[in-house]
Amino acid sequence: MNSIVVFITTSNEDEAGKIAKAVVEEKLAACVNIIKGIRSIYSWQGKIEDDEEVLMVLKTRESLFDALAKRVKELHSYTVPEIIAMPIVKGSEDYLNWIKDVTE
Repeated sequence: MNSIVVFITTSNEDEAGKIAKAVVEEKLAACVNIIKGIRSIYSWQGKIEDDEEVLMVLKTRESLFDALAKRVKELHSYTVPEIIAMPIVKGSEDYLNWIKDVTE
């Protein structure tokens, strides 16, 4: 089993909380950290945007990424939400086993 960390930005903490609860309850993620006060500068529809966002950091299995991304898109207010994943190269064996145990 390969574990991953998934980064998702949202417009506010309420939206992040709603998405986090759904994906943990549905066993698509083991854990979600919600970090407030992220400043994002990005290009969107020909303009440079400068917004405050909330960053979600999810821990899950690589095999669940597609289902997780689909569910997030259903719940997310953005047209094109950031949903990106990075592999967990090393980690505590106990923690990685916990991710496996609490996800489908």
